[in-house]
This record gives sequence, structure tokens and C-alpha cells, in this order.
Amino acid sequence: MIYSYDGFHIESFEAGKGLWHARIKRADLSPVIIDGVLFPALEVGFAWSDPDAAIADAKAHIDQFKKRDASRSPARRGERSTAA
Repeated sequence: MIYSYDGFHIESFEAGKGLWHARIKRADLSPVIIDGVLFPALEVGFAWSDPDAAIADAKAHIDQFKKRDASRSPARRGERSTAA
């Protein structure tokens, strides 16, 4: 099953019997960029015991992506420098 969350699609999948993981893709199909490296999709998390736990972990990763992007955006850096 595919879930939508904050501009991303999350798909849980069983990598082995009872070993659930999640795959994250941007809803617009653009790559996820981490430290300048482009990824068409990311597989995240541990071997969770159920798909809901894998989805929850993926959501936490997405929240971290959003925080990292916000802190690195040029507009945010400019706002900080003019506020000082």
C-alpha cells in the first residue's frame, strides 16, 4: 500500500518474513537530495515487525528532510544574516 505524506509517497514492503521496510519517493517524482547526492527513492528504517511501524519511521525521516532543507535554504540563510 502507498501512503501520501507531506509531498512524499511512502510504500511499505516486506523484505523478509515479518521484516518490514519503507520506500520514500517525492510525490512529484523529483529526486530526494541528501548532501548533494540525488536519490530517485530511499529505502529507510529497520526491519520493523509490521508495516505501520515502517510507515511511521518513514514519516520521521521525511520530517528530518524538511528540517534539513529549511535550515539550508538560501532564503533562510539570508534571513538570519539580516536579522543580526
